[in-house]
Amino acid sequence: MPEYRGRVRFRIRPFPLEVLRGEAAPRDILEQEWWLAAIQEPDAQFAPYQGDDWPTTTLPAFAAVWCAAQQSEDLAHTYDLRIRQAFFAESRNIGRRETLLTLAEEVGLDMAAFVRVFESDAPRTAVLGEQRVGKEQYHVRGTPTLMLANGARLRPPIAFPVMRERKVVAVGALPCCGQGCLDATRALVEQALESR
Repeated sequence: MPEYRGRVRFRIRPFPLEVLRGEAAPRDILEQEWWLAAIQEPDAQFAPYQGDDWPTTTLPAFAAVWCAAQQSEDLAHTYDLRIRQAFFAESRNIGRRETLLTLAEEVGLDMAAFVRVFESDAPRTAVLGEQRVGKEQYHVRGTPTLMLANGARLRPPIAFPVMRERKVVAVGALPCCGQGCLDATRALVEQALESR
């Protein structure tokens, strides 16, 4: 993202699958996909979730990132990544208020302002509104979905699993890994810039 500052605005929009499917981050499915993320980004610290404190909802995490964005778009990106690291590498329950507050403090958010907004109805309303726009206007059905502002979809350079009855039965070809995925993502962004 820093490489494209001033040329491209990357906007991460919330799309809580639990609203669409009625189920928060399904442990049985994610545990099958953890390894796939790890081989595509070997420098990231993916670790299977340990313990019984699996999040029953991810809506508070989406709401918390929205609150961070009210302070700074850059801080919101940092906070979003920190939440993902907490869940995917540290087995922390990102559905819990206290976890999200600790992470917000770690990234340097103004805590008084953050808590004031986080405890209001505004974040949840905004997140559910974004989810509706994704579903109804852009026809998003899953994540990750990468698209341009005009709704044109881009195919991120990742291997997607094929699921049947909540089981991974196949995986598409691994298009890249590590630095190669960064290069492929840069090429995708450059192609999108050329086509506008």
